[in-house]
Amino acid sequence: MSAGRLEIRIGGTGGQGLILCAKMLADALAAGGKRVAQSQSYEPTSRGGFCNADLVVADGEVDFPLVTAIDHLVLLDRLAVKPSWPLLKSGALVIADSRLCPDLPEGQYRAQRLPLSATALELGSERVTNIVALGALIAYSDLCDCARIEQAVRAETPRGYLDLNMDALKAGFSLGRRAANEMPAEVSSA
Repeated sequence: MSAGRLEIRIGGTGGQGLILCAKMLADALAAGGKRVAQSQSYEPTSRGGFCNADLVVADGEVDFPLVTAIDHLVLLDRLAVKPSWPLLKSGALVIADSRLCPDLPEGQYRAQRLPLSATALELGSERVTNIVALGALIAYSDLCDCARIEQAVRAETPRGYLDLNMDALKAGFSLGRRAANEMPAEVSSA
């Protein structure tokens, strides 16, 4: 990650564990010496409405805690596209779930469509799509060390779900590495 400010949004719907996912990422980044501000917004419905979790990351003080130009966008549902797109920085990385967010608007960004929810379903629970996405983001973007995110996931996961979450994280790492090594990001342009 380069010096300065980096903005990350994980967008989807309520009930997908986006806020927990962002907290895990914030903890891992902070353990690596970064300063992190975390915020979220969501519709008043508890499940199914738009939700996003944002991180602003800096080497020094975070001068403004809200996203204004997203560098990395993870989309777990098509509902997150419309509210996120106006904030997308030119050249940003967009990782989208190929099943729940198959179509993306035109724009100047690098797109990776990955089978995030399909991978979670193969593991036995769509509820770990957020953790698969987290692993894919880390492996593809190299935001932080994989060991730090593993530690953060272990710390935040209830004991009964630890094996499933660790399997989901490893599956996400695999998707992200494969995407980084084999499939160049599609560059979309307006």
